[in-house]
Amino acid sequence: MLVLHGYWLSLAAYRVRAALKLKGVAFEERMHDLANGHQNLPAFRALNPAGAVPALEGGTPEPLTQSLAILEWLEESYPNTPLLPPDAAGRARVRAMFLLAAADTHPLAVPRVQKRLAVQFGADATAGREWAAHWYREGLTAYEALLPEGATRCHNETLSLADLALASHLIGAVRFGVDMLAFVRVAAVGASLFKLPEIESSHPRHQAGAIATSRAGLQSGL
Repeated sequence: MLVLHGYWLSLAAYRVRAALKLKGVAFEERMHDLANGHQNLPAFRALNPAGAVPALEGGTPEPLTQSLAILEWLEESYPNTPLLPPDAAGRARVRAMFLLAAADTHPLAVPRVQKRLAVQFGADATAGREWAAHWYREGLTAYEALLPEGATRCHNETLSLADLALASHLIGAVRFGVDMLAFVRVAAVGASLFKLPEIESSHPRHQAGAIATSRAGLQSGL
């Protein structure tokens, strides 16, 4: 049995959770309370020295970490319901779109970055929220330019890793109060993606550990 180590609010864990469901792979999820520093416990650091989620145990001799690495492994190990295109150019495009969220935006808004902004530069909660919203808008602008009019998927109307990244990006954008009016194409793809039960049920608001106030806030968006 595969074991996914996550945190209810983690967008990286969300991407892996959704992929496991889309591929029909049985897994158990164990949640870790990153808000209370559980990622710094010795047992967790033994699992992932970087002190981050997701981590995936059970399929390889050592735990897998980093959402893209885990997703690539899943793609190779469970090729049914492929999430990468068959052609090299398509795969490169999908990976590039994935990294818009997973590399260019998400790392700039995670709690440890928010904490560092507060400790080192005196950023209060409002400033931290505005910081995150800025980077999510930047990512949305790029996605909007890459999506053709009328699209319901990121690439060639076929579900791919890029769609998991965009879905996670939209969850983050909603969380930080980004106005979606300027991102018509992105919003249309997002609306289509969240109709898929595997993607919707993987949303942070449905996960164990989601506190009531946060869950209520997330309910207002995608």
